Amino acid sequence: GDTVPRAGNASGGGQPGWILKCKGWETDPNAYIYFIAQAPVWKSICRVIGKEEWITDPDYATPVARLPRLMSIFATIEEWTKTLTKFEVMDILNKYDIPCGPILSMKEIAEDKSLYETGTLVEVEHPTRGSYLTVGNPIKLSDSPTEVTRSPLLGEHTDEILRDVLGFGEREIVEIRDSGAIGAVERLAAE
Repeated sequence: GDTVPRAGNASGGGQPGWILKCKGWETDPNAYIYFIAQAPVWKSICRVIGKEEWITDPDYATPVARLPRLMSIFATIEEWTKTLTKFEVMDILNKYDIPCGPILSMKEIAEDKSLYETGTLVEVEHPTRGSYLTVGNPIKLSDSPTEVTRSPLLGEHTDEILRDVLGFGEREIVEIRDSGAIGAVERLAAE
């Protein structure tokens, strides 16, 4: 069969979307916003970017008419977004229900308190690594709460698995350990 072609920044979901530069893009690799030009908010988009004539222009009035002009449309929208920070753009667009989202750095993500409140980000304690930030469970069900826990240490549960899962007795586990089949792991330096 045919493979799906690469789409670059295009949303591919039936709604035209693109990553646009915002104020500061020249020096900040995260000064971008993802912008979706949905048909139901087209008039609002035109008003916000100062292109009200597009509302009635036959070349722009319908999604079908806009399709061959999308790159030009996004270039025009980008001229507007480049005058504002990504958060200023978002504040303005949100007032008109125009879908958008800022491109965030890891630092911005880690400092977003709402991500901790929703469990999207969680801190986990690890005996050798210490406290670290990781992604929480994205699926949240009221009757099935989950907890994100640390990864196990190498060999941490070996005895438990041998005993409880595989049915080995303590004497057999000692024999296996004494044979060298399990035990301390030596780390070799990379050559």
